[in-house]
Amino acid sequence: MTQVEYGRRSPLLRVHGRSVAWLPPLLLLVGVILLDFNTGERFRIISWIVLVPGIAAAICGVWTTAAYSVVSLVTYVVADSAWPDQYQAGLGDFLLVALGGTLATLASVVRVRQEQQMLHIRDIAETTRRTVLRPLPPCWAGLEHAGVYLAADVDARVGGDFYDIQPSPYGARVLVGDVQGKGLGAVEAAAVLLGTFREAGYHERDLATVAARLETRMLRHRCHTTALGRDDGDRFATAVLIAFPAGTRETVEMVNFGHEPPLAVGPRGIRELPGGDGVPLGLCALADGLPPVRRVPLAADETLLLVTDGVTEARDRPGRFYPLAREVDRAVRADPPRAEPHGLVRLVRDGVLRHSAGRLEDDTTIFAVRRVADAGGTPGEDLEQGRLRS
Repeated sequence: MTQVEYGRRSPLLRVHGRSVAWLPPLLLLVGVILLDFNTGERFRIISWIVLVPGIAAAICGVWTTAAYSVVSLVTYVVADSAWPDQYQAGLGDFLLVALGGTLATLASVVRVRQEQQMLHIRDIAETTRRTVLRPLPPCWAGLEHAGVYLAADVDARVGGDFYDIQPSPYGARVLVGDVQGKGLGAVEAAAVLLGTFREAGYHERDLATVAARLETRMLRHRCHTTALGRDDGDRFATAVLIAFPAGTRETVEMVNFGHEPPLAVGPRGIRELPGGDGVPLGLCALADGLPPVRRVPLAADETLLLVTDGVTEARDRPGRFYPLAREVDRAVRADPPRAEPHGLVRLVRDGVLRHSAGRLEDDTTIFAVRRVADAGGTPGEDLEQGRLRS
């Protein structure tokens, strides 16, 4: 399952992998010529040939558009000269066709440059997201996982959705979250939170300490951006921090910073874990403190499904929200093997895209994780044992 997915604009009018964008202008050119010779001398439409380079400018490349401009001008001269002098369209229409071809070529240059610039921006956005969302090895830290990121792709912006798994001597830790806002500022905030999680998640024994480090890092980041004079000094992030403690396979620990409640999905159906009763990262000073660490049961055959609000707030045409829990429950009851991470992520991804008809209003992250059935020591445990032996 890919970790980051960005939509690219497919070249227009392709058949068997080859572009046929040149065909509509050619058909229009032939049609104008045939109509001009079959409508009689009192209804000359040869000047409509100016539409040919205009159509080419919208769907063809620059050189193809320029070629159609020249062909249209030459065709106009040849076709108009075939009529008696009193029925010829004359110099006025000749200048119209020449000017139309020139403007069409210039318009094609502008369009192609804008498309190239947009693709370049999308490439930068994708590279940025891949830098933040590092690739995860399969069955990392004793956990089987799958994740997908769907960009809303509005003005080629990027969002602040993030997730990661960090092995440690105390068990695997998982972080999924969503930074408020969009753009590079949101990605920057996601990056600093992930950096803190990767360090604190490895070194700190208590999950509450990891949560406190994340809150402190968010506050420090906000102070830094405010000192720089930026207008995102009030940025915050919802997140779910989960620990799979070493030595136990029946429970997990969880801290929820105002995020969507995770779903525990198993062959017997689904259940919702404790919700986001805590405040988001960066706003804990407004509450009584950090959200509590909750210890919740998780069976060996259950998968944790975590999503950002791009899933739960996806709407169909009448405005109804995507019924995540109902759809997942129905699918898993009909086909229990779909409770594994890759099947769940595909199920939710396809369901959201189908429900919203592909019109995502927000960046969407879907992440599923569960313990590997016969997992041995995690990479963090192995590293800790090696450090003790040395």
